[in-house]
Amino acid sequence: MNKITSWTAIFASVQWLFFIFANTVVVPISIGAAFDLSPAETGAILRSSLIVTGIACMLQGFVGHRYPLMEGHSGVMWGLVLNLSVASSSMGMSLSSIGGGIATGMILAGVFIVILGVFKLVSYIQKIFTPMVMSVYLFLLTFQLMIIFFTGMLKVTPDGKLDIPISLFSIGIVILVSALKIKGKTMIGNFSILIGMVVGWIFYSILFQTETPLSSQNAATFVLFPLGTPNLNIGIIAITFLASMINLSNTIASVQAASNLYNEPLSQKRLNRSYLLTGAYSIVGAPLGLVSYAPYASSIGFLESTRIFNRNPFLYGGGLMTILGIIPFMGALLATLPITVGNAVLFVAYLQLFGTSLKSLNGYQFNSITIHRLAGPILVGLCIMTLDLSLFTIFPVFLQPIISNGFIMGVLISIILEAIVKWDQYSVTEKADS
Repeated sequence: MNKITSWTAIFASVQWLFFIFANTVVVPISIGAAFDLSPAETGAILRSSLIVTGIACMLQGFVGHRYPLMEGHSGVMWGLVLNLSVASSSMGMSLSSIGGGIATGMILAGVFIVILGVFKLVSYIQKIFTPMVMSVYLFLLTFQLMIIFFTGMLKVTPDGKLDIPISLFSIGIVILVSALKIKGKTMIGNFSILIGMVVGWIFYSILFQTETPLSSQNAATFVLFPLGTPNLNIGIIAITFLASMINLSNTIASVQAASNLYNEPLSQKRLNRSYLLTGAYSIVGAPLGLVSYAPYASSIGFLESTRIFNRNPFLYGGGLMTILGIIPFMGALLATLPITVGNAVLFVAYLQLFGTSLKSLNGYQFNSITIHRLAGPILVGLCIMTLDLSLFTIFPVFLQPIISNGFIMGVLISIILEAIVKWDQYSVTEKADS
């Protein structure tokens, strides 16, 4: 399980690079567009993102939790930042004012997380994020990611119509990668993600006109506070801090799932070290305009799909990611990977995450009463995900980013239910029918 050949290590490292890059590149680009940044500023954020993400992965693999888990921009925080930018006009605030408040909130949250790691207070956070809350978290994360990737692999024209040829091509990539994984021999199945990305990239370039990617070649490596100078916008700071606390569940869920995958007991030391590094990344990333970091629980799906559990290819992939940022030409080249192809391949890779969610329920038995602790938070969160954001404008502007986020609301509901209901008394017998 831990020994692989040199050729396998090389291809596995490149596969990790593609996986990390595909999960990273869209975040800084979307943030730059949301905050109306110049191409040079957005390019600088992209370069910073590549460099910091690669270093973050390597440090977590070396001295943090020490599992091959991608450390990247948190999906929870990414969604919050985009929602706040969209709501700027209704809140009567400038984008720079909101961006500055977000930066302040992320730095404060990062300092708090570092304190948790230094003083070994992670166990108190674990009392909030119970195993059932973690199960809800994993299910909602699966649904949220699958919606994102399914939407991303379908090409929509400027007039709002579906581009049938490109969308069918993406579906073909899904079928190809799935077939390689299911029917292919062990070696082929293990590299189905890499094969899908490379083959999809080549044929997309032949069949369709590729868009000119955003290049970071002429951008400065670092730009301080591109989203806005830190301020004391209490409302934005409070919302950002709250979301950052919910984002802590990423670490617990990821490390717990990895320890289960490797048949190892959950190590408190690994959690403490992981929190320490994640908090440090948030402190460093906020001034660079980067979304807060967290270990990706979705990496478990990637590991189960590739069946390559050795840590070294992950570390090499992180190193290659950093090189992409340091050498602008390399990053610009890989940025030509079509987004639809990347999303199609990730859609297949993250199917495994649903299995991880199911495994997290091992040992639980549900009846007509206790099913509420699982079904309630998940289904309410999923329903909120499908609603139009405009429906939430009746709420105070500072609450809208939280209430309209199905992922956050589902996890919050689960935390509340676990705190106020003693589910154990209903676990064996049900109430008698009246």
